[in-house]
Amino acid sequence: MNYRTIIVETNRRIAETISSTLKKAPDFEVLSTYDNADSALGQSHIYNPNLFLIDVDNPDLLQMLPAFVDLFPNATILATMSNWNADIAYKAQKSLVAGCIIKPFKPEEIIDTINLYARRGKPEPSRIISFFSPKGRSGRTTLAALLALDIAKKTKESVALIDADLQFVDLPIFFDIEPRHTIVDASHDIRLLTPNTFAPYFHEITDNLYILSSPDRPEYAELVETKSLIEVVRMAGHVFRYLLIDLPAGFNPISLEVSNFADTNFVVAMINTGLEIEHMRRTLDMFRERRKKNKIDYPIFTRVNPCTDEERAKLELQLGYPVSVIFPNEYNLVSVANSGRILYGLPKDTVMMKTIDSLANRIISGGL
Repeated sequence: MNYRTIIVETNRRIAETISSTLKKAPDFEVLSTYDNADSALGQSHIYNPNLFLIDVDNPDLLQMLPAFVDLFPNATILATMSNWNADIAYKAQKSLVAGCIIKPFKPEEIIDTINLYARRGKPEPSRIISFFSPKGRSGRTTLAALLALDIAKKTKESVALIDADLQFVDLPIFFDIEPRHTIVDASHDIRLLTPNTFAPYFHEITDNLYILSSPDRPEYAELVETKSLIEVVRMAGHVFRYLLIDLPAGFNPISLEVSNFADTNFVVAMINTGLEIEHMRRTLDMFRERRKKNKIDYPIFTRVNPCTDEERAKLELQLGYPVSVIFPNEYNLVSVANSGRILYGLPKDTVMMKTIDSLANRIISGGL
């Protein structure tokens, strides 16, 4: 492909370096270079560009990104920055540019970055969904894995599972994989990474489903700092369209901070002794006190018998909150997950899988 390129860069020396580098590359044609948005917006039409490299170290150019997106809808727009800054990258992402790249870069890095964001899917902020449970054995991890599979299949966009339950390596067992990297590696290296160098830390499960595993030894959990984990999640949002994060059970710094950072939080409890309703109520009350305004947590109950609308209404009455989803108890499906056959041996046309399908549709459509 021939990249007909416009460079919008405030620093003249950097602009000349980028231009000189790209002019030597066979796939790139440098059409023009500008140091301000007004000139670039007013004159670029005559060149019919299909690639913009725009300096977002400059706050004025960062603010003008939506104008470039509106005026050049068929062009790929990459925000360029000297150092990775998650806040600036998020603002660029909200402007619906293709993505971000770190200066200095080589021509092949531009192509790799374009391909990375093309695989990601729509140029929109990622959906970040956390799965929290007051206590263990709630079905939380199984729910996260099944939803990730279904969302990846339906959207064809990139989906990542992050196993933040650091002391228990469950998700790799579900998929029968042995990842080369873990969340310990990613959180340790995150300050040195860019989206391109960060992506290989995720193990590819299918064409558009990936996993970042918890450490293979429980004592390594202590090496993951909450702040670094949040930075891992923030950068992952630029690599993947959907992030599903399996949190440790109970209240601890990681489960609280990640669930508060996520845009959607499912609180999962398994009906067993009846105490789970009280645990769920206390959790939702606490979350409501510390959440940002308009942030909603969605309660989900598993092993509900009978799994009917009437039973859900009873749970809502006891809980004092709307119940988003209820799941039946399906031992066959749990057995498949625990045996590592989740990619191949899922029972079809069951109540649980139909409920998963409906929940995935609500997430994709923005209904949740």
